[in-house]
Amino acid sequence: MNQRLVVAVMLLVLTIAGCSDKLGLGSKKSADPFDSDDPETAQTTPVPLQPTVIRPALIDMQGRPMSFAPLVLQADPSVATVKAVQKVSAGGRERTVREGLGTAFVYDPAGYLLTNHHVIEQATEITIGFKDGRDLPAKVIGSDKHTDVAVLKVEATQLPSLPLGDSDDVLVGDWVVAIGNPFGLSHTVSAGILSAKGRTRDDVNGLDQNGYFDFLQTDASINPGNSGGPLLNLKGEVVGINAAIRANANSIGFAIPINMVKQLLPTLLRDGKIRRSAMGVIVDNISLDEASRLGRPSTKGAWVKGVQGGGPADKAGIAVDDVIVAFNNKPIEDPTALRWYASICGVGQQASVRVARGKKEFDVKVTLNELPSGQD
Repeated sequence: MNQRLVVAVMLLVLTIAGCSDKLGLGSKKSADPFDSDDPETAQTTPVPLQPTVIRPALIDMQGRPMSFAPLVLQADPSVATVKAVQKVSAGGRERTVREGLGTAFVYDPAGYLLTNHHVIEQATEITIGFKDGRDLPAKVIGSDKHTDVAVLKVEATQLPSLPLGDSDDVLVGDWVVAIGNPFGLSHTVSAGILSAKGRTRDDVNGLDQNGYFDFLQTDASINPGNSGGPLLNLKGEVVGINAAIRANANSIGFAIPINMVKQLLPTLLRDGKIRRSAMGVIVDNISLDEASRLGRPSTKGAWVKGVQGGGPADKAGIAVDDVIVAFNNKPIEDPTALRWYASICGVGQQASVRVARGKKEFDVKVTLNELPSGQD
């Protein structure tokens, strides 16, 4: 059987499967918080429906993709255009001061979508345009500037949706697919590889300096308008949310790892925002010279350069020139990791922190405070 016939058979199977999905066969219904008349339950976290099963790309015997068509055929209807409008009233008249276009994708068939915070920031009206021609108003359920993540809701059910994958599992060199609306060209598909992982706020100009970024870098084409769209692996799972590009550079784009997003989702759905916690320390990378001075065998860890007097770390006995090497049993490779883990641990929560002081290591318990607004 030649390759063209294989592709044709696969597309026929996908079409039949898609018809079954539209009929609602085997689908589950979840509670929608906006359908509740009870104020006590109106903002409870929704129970996610089963995402649409996405067929993988066609690959050859060596595991190389022959066609992304089956993947795109199933994934594309879950990707939508975001039109964000900001209007102000003055002198009894309303006028539009800003309009923007971006991308979002459905991750829960009950009408929940993910996009970037910067796509909908300060918008007074948000409209979601679906591939089937529907334009539906959306409301912001939760948004976080410091990670550039937002959750939207439209009043619709049984929407085609994308499964959230594992961004830790995707490797540099793996194929990835981006779908979005660059320059207003809706449902544009591009493919490339994962070029790097762990890119920080220092690698992309113009980002919030108090932000938390651990970007996936890709050479799949990402342009203005792609923001908020999905970055998919070959299984059709979302491994990132396309968020930024490097100015004056060709084919360098950045996506927020979906595992970071999954850690934020429960709080965004429940509270609408992220209330961050903090240890009360100033930390930095460890240079080779500092590692030698501190008696450390490597440059891994977060070097404590300052401690807030009377703060959580001070009360726990952490001092200047200590090196934090683990937080709640998670290894700390650098200050970026410590900032992230401490920020999402929870205000008032107690964390176990492993401290290296000279050649000794010991654990302390730190009860975290709330991070003051405007600090990182």
